[in-house]
Amino acid sequence: MDYNQLYQNILRKGSFLCTGLDSDISLLPDHILQLEYPIFEFNRAIVDATKEFSVAYKPNLAFYEAEGASGWRQLEMTVNYIRESDPSLFIIADAKRGDIGNTAKRYASAFYDKMDFDAVTLAPFMGRDSVDPFLEHKGKWAIVLALTSNPSAENFEMLMTRNESGEERALFREVIEQAMGWGSIENTMFVAGATRPEKLAEIREFCPDHFLLVPGVGAQGGTIADVVKYGMNSRCGLLVNVSRSISFAWRDDTRGRYPNGIGFEMGAAEAAADIAREMQKYLL
Repeated sequence: MDYNQLYQNILRKGSFLCTGLDSDISLLPDHILQLEYPIFEFNRAIVDATKEFSVAYKPNLAFYEAEGASGWRQLEMTVNYIRESDPSLFIIADAKRGDIGNTAKRYASAFYDKMDFDAVTLAPFMGRDSVDPFLEHKGKWAIVLALTSNPSAENFEMLMTRNESGEERALFREVIEQAMGWGSIENTMFVAGATRPEKLAEIREFCPDHFLLVPGVGAQGGTIADVVKYGMNSRCGLLVNVSRSISFAWRDDTRGRYPNGIGFEMGAAEAAADIAREMQKYLL
């Protein structure tokens, strides 16, 4: 999928929502846990309930890897089901891989060739040769961690560095500016968290055209309004990820509509629809 195709999908659906599939087995409803493939069955219900409002899905691999071979099988089943449900959907492996040489090549082959993901999140700490193998796959994307939404991002990502010209800048800016030269707007995105919205404006000053994958809306406290205000560009340029506030919306319901999780998918649909409705007004 190229840049324009992704943008056209956003316009067509009136949404830039990426629904995160952080499908923690310890939080699934009891009736789902009784099934042979509970994570997949939960994901299938969430996808069916939210695909009208989503342009992307992002399984976080930790919740699949933790279940061993069965988890990997259910991840594969999930990706295949999304592809069958709507081929236009953009699928991100939230893997946060970061290694060099042949290892990076094998990771890229695993996620792109074997599992048919559109994109992979990457930790760039080891430098360009840990990212380049992911950029060699036509139609696929590298999503480089830059300024994440967690509180401890300040430990490293906001440290001040000095470039070759003697200019002082934050490490996250150095990461983005260097990685912009490795790929292009057609195959490189950056993770920039919603929990520091003013930093999105700073990023847009030197990175105006690339897509940003924005976590941190919902449970972590970020808002769509702030993300749009500081991060949207002329072609949207945003994929806003929302995970728990959609998949597990039923757990926060105070009206007793989902006893023991029965009908959880309706809670997800309602939450996704509300978010997409807010997003749509910024795309008109």
